[in-house]
Amino acid sequence: MSDATFTFRVDESLKKTFAAAAKSHDRTGAQLLRDFMRDYVAQQQEASDYQGWLTGKVERSRASAEAGHLVPAADVEARFAARRAATRDRLAGK
Repeated sequence: MSDATFTFRVDESLKKTFAAAAKSHDRTGAQLLRDFMRDYVAQQQEASDYQGWLTGKVERSRASAEAGHLVPAADVEARFAARRAATRDRLAGK
């Protein structure tokens, strides 16, 4: 991997404050900026991966619904009413 230079302008007081904060943690500003850049890239990749997963999940769900693979709301409510009742009974020691 070859190194490249990244140059940008920043307010002098921010630069000094940032350098002092970095030094207080035995790091250089450049080390922290590289870490921030890596973290940002990783966050963006995670967000992209999640969005891809979610889009696929929604598309599969829509296709399933369009194919008629639906559960009536009354059936869902009945199933979860039974689960709630079983949980209440278990908590009550029945």
